[in-house]
Order: sequence, then C-alpha cells, then structure tokens
Amino acid sequence: MNIIEIIAKKRDKKPLNKEEIEYFIKGYTNGEVADYQAAALVMAICINGMDYEEIKNLSLAMAKSGDILDLSDISNIIVDKHSSGGVGDKITLIVMPIVASLGVKVAKMSGRGLGITGGTIDKLESIEGYRTDISLEEFKRNIKEIGISLIRTNKKLSTSR
Repeated sequence: MNIIEIIAKKRDKKPLNKEEIEYFIKGYTNGEVADYQAAALVMAICINGMDYEEIKNLSLAMAKSGDILDLSDISNIIVDKHSSGGVGDKITLIVMPIVASLGVKVAKMSGRGLGITGGTIDKLESIEGYRTDISLEEFKRNIKEIGISLIRTNKKLSTSR
C-alpha cells in the first residue's frame, strides 16, 4: 500500500477501506505523506465524495492520531459541542451554558483562530482572568462538579468516551 495508489483509487471514484484511510492519516501525521500528496487526496475526496463508512473511518483515524482524554468516569452522558469553524463564535458561548443548565455535562476543547476574527479561545482569553490553559485534572473536575468546561487544545489531544 502506498499513498499514490490511495490517491488514484479515490480519483477513480472508488471507496477507500479502513486500512487505506489509517495509512494516510498515520503517514500524514508522521511526515511520510507530503503536503502535496495530502492535498491531492483531499481534492479527490472533495470531487468524488466519501460514503458513510469512509467518513466514519476517517473521523476515527483522525481522532486516534493523537492522545485521547477518557471522560467515562464523569458521567454516562457527556456532550461535546464541536464546530468546523466560522466567524463570530455565536454558538459555543451561548449553547454550552444553556445545555449545562439543563443538567447535561458539556466538554469543549477549542483552538485559536486561523484568521483575523480570532477563535473562541482568543475571545475568551481577552476577558481578564479567564483561563483556558487549565490542567486536564481541572478540566475534568469542572465537568464533574459544575457540568461544563472549556480548555485550550494542543496538537495531540482530543476527547473520547
């Protein structure tokens, strides 16, 4: 298996299997797959799409490419408010407290903005005294005790149940 064969397969409108997707993610994260190769595969995916199984396998491979924070000791149900990004941060800052007020535990890891608008973390850190660089222990304690917590991400960490 190699990245060129995987790109060609998706270019030819064929579905990628779990092993091919995991090979791509592992290769890209460890530097064996070049940016231009990743771009070619992403373009083929953009043009030809992915079926449900491919999307599931890609999502899981991406999630498993870093460390995973286990939150299963906190509650049977924990929701993650996730976003693909945008302008304004209209959702996180409003929806998370509303959901938590209903008794549902909410965990959110957020990153910095990529553009001039800044991201959720950038906006929250502009509030004097607001900390987003809390420890994982404090993050989990906040979820357990008050039902909500938001932490700044790093390159290796994601949440999982």
